Amino acid sequence: MIVLEDILRDRGSRYAAAAGRVTSKAEIDAFLVTLRQRRKFDRATHHSWAARLAEGGPLKNDDGEAGAGAVILKMLERDGGNDLIVVVTRWYGGVNLGGDRFAHIVTCTRAGLRALADETAADRR
Repeated sequence: MIVLEDILRDRGSRYAAAAGRVTSKAEIDAFLVTLRQRRKFDRATHHSWAARLAEGGPLKNDDGEAGAGAVILKMLERDGGNDLIVVVTRWYGGVNLGGDRFAHIVTCTRAGLRALADETAADRR
């Protein structure tokens, strides 16, 4: 599991991303449990995520952040990888961000995918 904390802040909200390899719904559930075991992450407002499984297809969850899972999933589909998950975590700061939140979700998803690709490249060396 790769966890990137404090990727960005906007009007009091804070964002982080986590990415990793998963091959089943059970592994997705375990990934989310492990992430939430971090005290800081357990206090977050939203853990929006998407995953692409080679066997099982695409899965997503907005966790109260309407449309977030679909944005993450679209980026995973563009990336073309299978058996991976990206979670975008938000600590709500009290101000509605409107459409800007989607740009933040894209930024965090991109950072998670980049970190996962870098880790995979390093493992191949």
